[in-house]
Amino acid sequence: MYWNEEIETMDAERLRALQDERLREQVRYTYDRVPFYKKMFDEAGAQPGDIRTAKDLEKLPFTSKTDLRDNYPYGLLAVPMEEIVRIHASSGTTGKATVVGYTAGDLALWDECVARALTCAGGTRKDIIQVCYGYGLFTGGLGLHGGAERIGATVIPASTGNTARQITMLQDYGSTMLCCTPSYALYIGDTMEKNNIPVSSIHLKAGLFGAEPWTVRMKEEIEKRLGIRAYDIYGLSEISGPGVSFGCDGSDGLHVNDDHFLIEIVDPATGKNVPDGEKGEVVFTTLTKRGLPLLRYNTHDISSITHERCACGRTLTRMARITGRSDDMLIIRGVNVFPSQIESVLLSVGQVEPYYMIHVDRVNNLDVMEIKVELSADAFSDSMRGIEELEAKIRASIESTLGIAAKVTFVEPSSLPRSEGKAKRVIDNRTLR
Repeated sequence: MYWNEEIETMDAERLRALQDERLREQVRYTYDRVPFYKKMFDEAGAQPGDIRTAKDLEKLPFTSKTDLRDNYPYGLLAVPMEEIVRIHASSGTTGKATVVGYTAGDLALWDECVARALTCAGGTRKDIIQVCYGYGLFTGGLGLHGGAERIGATVIPASTGNTARQITMLQDYGSTMLCCTPSYALYIGDTMEKNNIPVSSIHLKAGLFGAEPWTVRMKEEIEKRLGIRAYDIYGLSEISGPGVSFGCDGSDGLHVNDDHFLIEIVDPATGKNVPDGEKGEVVFTTLTKRGLPLLRYNTHDISSITHERCACGRTLTRMARITGRSDDMLIIRGVNVFPSQIESVLLSVGQVEPYYMIHVDRVNNLDVMEIKVELSADAFSDSMRGIEELEAKIRASIESTLGIAAKVTFVEPSSLPRSEGKAKRVIDNRTLR
């Protein structure tokens, strides 16, 4: 077990005092060592001594992914390269990669954060943990790997791909925990079902899934198909990879490791902090990271937070499930639309598979949205009248939820692309012209 009871159940006042103390130290450390941040402070008319508590952070501007790319590759490091023991980086699909350096101390703290998440999901040294996140520059594989080793578990570094082989390992190696993207977990379950492989032939009890937004309905689908308890794990390479926050059995939220990461939720339009329970952009400040510390890093992920004690007993800040990203958000006829909202509608209606694609286009200067979704095998063999009624029901539910109409097109089971990594859900043809 890797249960840090002192931190995870600490009195709120003591926890805030610990955060403020570490924040003051981190601000001074970052100002003194990273020219980018010294310039940021100077241009904002601020000094390190002005940042005494979390509330003072609003005196500073945000750090963005653009800042990391502008200082590519090592311009934001706070230590010499000889102190950096590992490099991670984003895929760089929208420009230069964001490169992040970790010291040995950074990796040790990262392992601890992931170990807490695994322990919260019931992980112990007796478990066999199959890690199907990608290894390499992506933080998922090595992040879960390090945390699993920290709790003393046996790790299978399976990485991504070759689903038939993954299932064979689940059967033969006795894997008890699975770590991958939720869409890939669903794909594994789908593949088992199509090949008549019984769930009883594998030994899984739980899984930690992240790296993409997913809904409660999708969680329930994964749990049903794999016969497990599914837990959320959140992170991003710029901050520390997976383990920034993690799910539990007590609620649908994720516990932030407050002793290492200070979270803010800000209004995308004004940049101001919003009250607990109100959605906005997630902003993080690293409190203990030394290789590449970040102050007020705007993730553009959309969530909300609460400071209420969780039913599991933890007092850590709780963030709601990520519903999407403000910069990946679809704006259709003035309405903000996230794929997760559509996914939730589709899975709540039933008779469809959790595989869908959203196509957005502009016809006669008007945005139009089409949702292609796979019918379940049973529904596909239903009467034409039954299918038409199901289509009408989904269209009505989407319009009720989103406030806009969408065309719904049913496609055959297994006809949409499957993903072994992050699922691609949207094709926006408006951006291609």
